Amino acid sequence: MYEILYNLTGNEIVTYFVVAALPLFLVVLPFALVAVLAERKVSAHMQDRLGPMRVGYHGILQTVADILKLIQKEDIVIPQADKKLFNLAPYLVFIGSYAVFAALPFSSKFIGTNAEVGVFYILAVSGFVVAGILMGGWASDNKYSLLGAMRSAAQIVSYEIPTALVVLTLVMITGTLNLGTMSEQQTAYFWNWNILGGAGEGIQQILLIPFMVVAFVILFISTLAEVNRTPFDIPEAESELVAGFHTEYSGMKFAMFFLAEYANMFAVSAIITSLLFGGYQSPFGYLGNTLGIPALIPFEQLFWFLSKGIFFVFVQMWLRWTLPRLRVDQLMTVCWKYLIPYAVFNLVIVGIISLI
Repeated sequence: MYEILYNLTGNEIVTYFVVAALPLFLVVLPFALVAVLAERKVSAHMQDRLGPMRVGYHGILQTVADILKLIQKEDIVIPQADKKLFNLAPYLVFIGSYAVFAALPFSSKFIGTNAEVGVFYILAVSGFVVAGILMGGWASDNKYSLLGAMRSAAQIVSYEIPTALVVLTLVMITGTLNLGTMSEQQTAYFWNWNILGGAGEGIQQILLIPFMVVAFVILFISTLAEVNRTPFDIPEAESELVAGFHTEYSGMKFAMFFLAEYANMFAVSAIITSLLFGGYQSPFGYLGNTLGIPALIPFEQLFWFLSKGIFFVFVQMWLRWTLPRLRVDQLMTVCWKYLIPYAVFNLVIVGIISLI
């Protein structure tokens, strides 16, 4: 990549990065808009309501109307706020969420950067989100914002540990940090997925299955906490903190926090999919192979990758309207007393099985 950029002019370099980033932007923004509407519809139907119905057919244009409203809202910065940090925070949070998508393998032909350290990159770049949340909460000069930011930082940093331990478990048995390579290793049938011990062979695969299921449960709970979703939504607890770390934000800055949250929901779902559920691989084989049309396979891969990711996003929405919010002490207990010890034990046992 560096050799390619070295031979380009300034305008060509700008064009190169715009072309590389545009497809992801065309995925992230529409997904966030659709996910907001889906959240409102899912919650409504779970509560025997209809949800938005007035703007467009069955309210399908409601989120578009909301975005137009937010664009027109006044950008308010209170006099007591640290204006530079206050203005920078939402951009930092959005950049951290957006940058994660660069290493996600949407298909064998569409990977932003097929980096050999893709998983490590994702864990590292997600730290921008913590910095942005802390920055926004502190710069707002609001006690509710500061409390929300401190809660969020403590929560995300804590739950990064079981997440990293599960990722390390998968890296140990697959032998790679590249999410694209992990997806390729899980081939095109569901019994080769890592959740079913696909990284092992024979008796090794059978022994891995229960520990891969434990790894999935730990990873799903940890990522749920990292994106501040119920029952781990204490940084934005409306009944306690108004709106948490983004209480003082309005207009498009508030929208950037909102869009980043839904982008994160899909990002963590995509990571779970890539690590354990075959990534972009089909569970039943490819129609393109059956029909003798290999060019169809990347589109099938994109369909399966998005379908799996959206399913886990739906589960996150489902849990929001099913479970009560945890207290701060309960949230920390779940992480430090249960998830981390279980993740360490799981890592050791999987390491022993991989030596068989």
